[in-house]
Amino acid sequence: MLANFVQATYIVAGVLFIFALAGLAKFETSKRGNAFGILGMVLAVGATITAVWAPESWRGADWADQMPSFVGKGGVVPLVLLIVAMLIGAVIGLFKATRVEMTGMPQLIAQLHSFVGLAAVLIGLNVFIETRQELLAGHQIESVGFHLAEIWIGVFIGAVTFTGSIVAWGKLAEKISSKPLTLPGRNWINLITGVGIIASGVWFQNSHSWFPLIVLTLLSLFLGFHLVAAIGGADMPVVISMLNSYSGFAAAFSGFALGMNVLIITGALVGASGAILSYIMCKAMNRSFISVILGGFGTTAAATSEGPAGEIQEVKADELASWLADARSVMITPGYGMAVAQAQYPVAELTKRLTEAGVQVRFAIHPVAGRLPGHMNVLLAEARVPYDIVYEMDEVNDEFDETDVVLVIGANDTVNPTAMEPGTPISGMPVLHVWESKKVVVFKRSMKPGYAGVENPLFFLDNTYMLFGDAKASVDSINSALPAAEARPAIGA
Repeated sequence: MLANFVQATYIVAGVLFIFALAGLAKFETSKRGNAFGILGMVLAVGATITAVWAPESWRGADWADQMPSFVGKGGVVPLVLLIVAMLIGAVIGLFKATRVEMTGMPQLIAQLHSFVGLAAVLIGLNVFIETRQELLAGHQIESVGFHLAEIWIGVFIGAVTFTGSIVAWGKLAEKISSKPLTLPGRNWINLITGVGIIASGVWFQNSHSWFPLIVLTLLSLFLGFHLVAAIGGADMPVVISMLNSYSGFAAAFSGFALGMNVLIITGALVGASGAILSYIMCKAMNRSFISVILGGFGTTAAATSEGPAGEIQEVKADELASWLADARSVMITPGYGMAVAQAQYPVAELTKRLTEAGVQVRFAIHPVAGRLPGHMNVLLAEARVPYDIVYEMDEVNDEFDETDVVLVIGANDTVNPTAMEPGTPISGMPVLHVWESKKVVVFKRSMKPGYAGVENPLFFLDNTYMLFGDAKASVDSINSALPAAEARPAIGA
């Protein structure tokens, strides 16, 4: 009876996870989606604690057949260990979640992916310990070959996710260089490593020994490192999504190894949705999905520009304020630099004041403006920017030629016309055509190239002006200098 209750709770939790994913598909239903996910996890954890804590008298004859192996023994010690592990995880999670800023969310996601990958590796090794003990004791295990395959595939995906996520975190946090690591013969290295992993897996499946599993683990750890290290910083948003998919599949195989339906369902949902998102992002950025998966397979290191390509024009905040007051239409293209400077709040104030003065203000959002899809939209929503004036790149990219002033705040690679030329790390990536407007004002701290390390010729165009300094302070200065203009008739009136 109790076994049926636990399994039914797992199924309900899995259904709630499906509802959560559906809710997260839209901005309007995202809170509800999160609520479903939280409830599903509470039920799954509660069912697991119940299964571990349940005394022998509560267990039926079918207990051993229906429950995962780790809850079969039960007792006080397993329960205490489970609760201690949960408390440690909860403390770490709360510490990271309460301290992280919105700008640090991509890095945090990469860190969490590494935890999932490491957990999958440890689960696989632990399950093999129990399996090997059963085999050495002479016990017959049904479908032992398939069971061992579940173990080594889970370890393989988990190890790749672990080291790959650490490298992604390092690149996003600027702890390591964002430039791709291009070892001589790197594609052959990946191929040989992949063959070695498969061979070790088959060897492990037939020998039931530790040595091939250890070799497989080490090779997988190296492969995860090398695959992500070979991808440039400009493609890290896609990599994060890809690693999200990997972590899901690692969790799914861990579920197979443990016999936990809820973990299989959750992992499959995360893995499939992450793969779909990665494909969509690759298509939006004109990247090959297969190339990204294989660590930039077939690409070569492109040389970046060696320095400035001309003279720049500077503008001061008070002069820019007069331009904005006289403009009929203004387009704001925010980037990661705006988020770092926490400039979204004075930008929202600027938007409000210009709108009240009759200026048409719109936001043009590149898919990876905040490093992850939807990230910039969340930042603007936090600052109370009206959602109906925030547009995706494809919606407004043809309207820059009708715009009086474009404010590029903390963006670089996403407005770089070099992307339309061959031979650079961002070649082929769709960008915002801000240079087609009458005037472009770029907010930057310095002339340092963007995250991809590519010089931006936009800065040297005749219609481009540079406003150097902290983005938040610069926008505050503009707000202070903005004249209290009377409202003008709306465009088209």
